[in-house]
Amino acid sequence: MNIIVLMKQVPEIEKVRFDYEKGRLDRSSAGAVTNPFDLNALEAAVQIKERAGGSVTAISMGPMQAIEMLRDALARGADKAILLSDERFAGADTLATAYTLATAIKKLGAFDLVICGEKTVDGDTAQVGPEVAEFLGIPHAAYVEEIREINAKWIVVKARMEQSDYILKLSLPALITVTKDINVPRLPTLRDKLKAMRAPITIWTYDDLSQVADQKYFGFEGSPTRVIKVFTPVTGGRRGQMISGSPEEIAAKIVHILRENKILG
Repeated sequence: MNIIVLMKQVPEIEKVRFDYEKGRLDRSSAGAVTNPFDLNALEAAVQIKERAGGSVTAISMGPMQAIEMLRDALARGADKAILLSDERFAGADTLATAYTLATAIKKLGAFDLVICGEKTVDGDTAQVGPEVAEFLGIPHAAYVEEIREINAKWIVVKARMEQSDYILKLSLPALITVTKDINVPRLPTLRDKLKAMRAPITIWTYDDLSQVADQKYFGFEGSPTRVIKVFTPVTGGRRGQMISGSPEEIAAKIVHILRENKILG
């Protein structure tokens, strides 16, 4: 079973500041940590490997400092680690990020399962995992909180969407995104940390991936979305008003208020 885990290094969300002028997080204002949901994804992959055999490859896109995060992934049970790092990947939105990650997976070769965290705490979009699956042309399931069965041909999962649970059977290869309810990530031992410090980490740059993909879809230039303006919503200055009576009376009073304030014609 060849499993790929997509991971991201994110700023400490409690400490990071926002750059309103540029419309993005000021990542230099806080330390960097592994996205918490990605630790659950890694743990799920390692548990499958322990039951069914195979290997786990952790892939991340980011600056060279993300090597520290990937070494932690190796200490937690990943067998290999790949970092996609190049200035020409910078400024990518979710679509360009997913395209870059999918390209790396294709370059890597045959795989059975891709596991992602539900979302990242810095972007909170939950889009990248499903977009990667679409670029790869494989089935996917989001918000997975339990892996019930997996073999060489399929995986059965329980996913939770709002107030409903779904049991889904996906043929492999497939991609799933997992919630924090799926497991409790293990802590690496000192021995595993020391071993991971000596392990090689593969670095792929823009030149490595542009040979097997359309380079116009990478980075800022390949991102169809732009942040035009960022602001803090104004919430003060509103007045609350209680309306009582029968449903008909309440409806009539609301209509009167809306007309009085020229909201309703």
